[in-house]
Amino acid sequence: MHANYASSHDCFVLISLSLSLSLSLSLSIKCLKHEDISFEDETSSVNVDFLWHPEANNSMKESLLSWTHESSAKPDVVVLGVATWSIKLNDGSSEALQQYKVNLTAIAVPLERLADHGEVYWILQDPVNEETLSESRKVITNQQVELYNEAAVDALNISKRNSRSRVKLFAASRQAAMETISQSVDGLHMPESTRDVGAMVLMNAVCNKILKPIDGSCCQKLPPPSLFQKLSFCFFLGSAIVYLVLHFLGDNHHRRPMPPDVESLEEKKPAVAAIPLGPKAPFQALCRMGIIMAYFYLCDRADVFMKEQKFYTHSTFFIPLIYIFVLGVFYSDNSKETKLLNREQTDEWKGWMQLVILIYHISGASAFIPVYMHVRVLVAAYLFQTGYGHFSFFWLKGDFGLYRVCQVLFRLNFLVLVLCVVMDRSYQFYYFVPLVTFWFIIIYATLAVWPQILQKKANSSGMWHLGVLVKLLGLLLFICFFAYSESFFESIFSVWPLSKLFELNGSIHEWWFRWKLDRFAVIHGMLFAFIYLVLQKRQALSEGKGEALFSSRISNLLLFLSVFAFITYSIWASSCKNKTECNEMHPYISVVQILAFILIRNIPGYARSLYSSFFAWFGKISLELFICQYHIWLAADTKGILVLIPGNPLINIMVSTFIFVCVAHEISLITNDLAQVVIPKDSMALLKRLGVVGVFSLTVLLLAMSSRPTPGA
Repeated sequence: MHANYASSHDCFVLISLSLSLSLSLSLSIKCLKHEDISFEDETSSVNVDFLWHPEANNSMKESLLSWTHESSAKPDVVVLGVATWSIKLNDGSSEALQQYKVNLTAIAVPLERLADHGEVYWILQDPVNEETLSESRKVITNQQVELYNEAAVDALNISKRNSRSRVKLFAASRQAAMETISQSVDGLHMPESTRDVGAMVLMNAVCNKILKPIDGSCCQKLPPPSLFQKLSFCFFLGSAIVYLVLHFLGDNHHRRPMPPDVESLEEKKPAVAAIPLGPKAPFQALCRMGIIMAYFYLCDRADVFMKEQKFYTHSTFFIPLIYIFVLGVFYSDNSKETKLLNREQTDEWKGWMQLVILIYHISGASAFIPVYMHVRVLVAAYLFQTGYGHFSFFWLKGDFGLYRVCQVLFRLNFLVLVLCVVMDRSYQFYYFVPLVTFWFIIIYATLAVWPQILQKKANSSGMWHLGVLVKLLGLLLFICFFAYSESFFESIFSVWPLSKLFELNGSIHEWWFRWKLDRFAVIHGMLFAFIYLVLQKRQALSEGKGEALFSSRISNLLLFLSVFAFITYSIWASSCKNKTECNEMHPYISVVQILAFILIRNIPGYARSLYSSFFAWFGKISLELFICQYHIWLAADTKGILVLIPGNPLINIMVSTFIFVCVAHEISLITNDLAQVVIPKDSMALLKRLGVVGVFSLTVLLLAMSSRPTPGA
């Protein structure tokens, strides 16, 4: 029930219009009269009634009481608010204000009864523009409006002497009106944009708790913590207690081991041997992780911090992009080695790509198709590096041991698995980690299966090179077979327990889309690594400092073709008009720009001799940056932007970015610390721990089978 023309009536009109555009004309005519209005949408069984009661009096009370009778149909939502007519008709007298309080106190009881069956909202009165009010309305001052609002708040809370009233105060439209009242034509009625705000917030308040939209959190009650969230809290709390006990009882010094490379897992040997981690080191790491997870929860699960919508403009994307590239060039340094795609160069590559992706996400640039298509190439380039890095390691080292596999899987998945529990999200929600994990397992299976062909074995006979190509051809056929039919793909990954890993909102479609979009990127990286390592072994490349990769003529030709291909792809991507059509072409042609970039970056000797330490630093924590952005830089599961400091977007983004980067770096260190403890090098100890992990995972999956899936992004 809406009972105030200046505020409630406008909300009724807008809600009704949003329910059925077919009645918009008749409603706009009725709104000109002070009378009851009824609206019914037969397709959705929605009934909305506007009852004209401009004052809080016996007439309003009787209407409310009529709904409280047991035999009466009770409304699901009641919205009401009055004041301006009482002020106007009584010339703003103090006696009228006192009577207003008495009347509201009387109707508070039926309102509380109605709140037992539905939701009741009292709309606070909007401010007025006193300068533009007509003579008959001059008595409606902002001072009077404020007095009546205070009286309404007091009266409605009196109905429950020892507890809070269940009648909810609706102040959104009032807050919006305070910013736009100067735009009012008559000083009383708000402009349409302000009415839209009030109506939409009201719709959110009524509908969001039922629909639970994935891209909104307005007016939704916080869901109670799940069983796994409670258990994780107890686990981190217990770890903190154990750490504190050990801290006060034992030695407080330990040396952090040097982190191995996640892609190649080559140990970086320190000048002085690292002291093994003490017994309290893992508890210290878990304690730090618990504090970080508490911050994650507060940012994106509690209602402590605000969120704001993304709004794309070219300046919000390209200005930060130019700025970080200037910084990257400024922090240039000499490479320790000048091989093609050396460690420093790949870290640099991952670093600047990750920064571009972060800017892309926070600016909402996915709405601009040319930027979207270029960022798709960056994701493909990450997977290209996955294929290149793991193939290179297995080809050169030949280490197919269980320790290597567990180290990589732990480092890739530790953070995501913790977030799945703490943030109550599915594994597939963090789509990139399932993607790189899947492809690592495929690469391992392809190269580990008999016959295991390594560089040492291939050197003895060129036929082994053909064997590698046969394996890669088999992998290509496997990819094409799975990509041929979506229904077949979904039937495979819908089988339990795979479905628990790859389903999002009860569907495999998101996993199918992500997998299919870059399905050839990994095999492209493996094939490139194979060709490069064979050429390197045959000394067909010049990788000395300052030397061009090939002869002068070939280098110039390849550089020209690479620049031409790079520009051609960019022109094609910039001309895309439809995402769906361009995504169909992407898996086949994204490798063109990736290879073009690699050749442009590596053919000139001087280019291979330099790298950006700025980008390389970010590249070392690129995985953590990609995952952490979901909750502590962006918000609402990437749909919005986290607001730590309201009212100052520039300061807010600086503070949230600083915390975000520091947290990502710290999680990288924590993951390294725990990997040394969780993954022992002793085979028997590792097998025992894998058995424990298997039993624990099975228990979790069985418990999750009966739980309701949580909406994702």
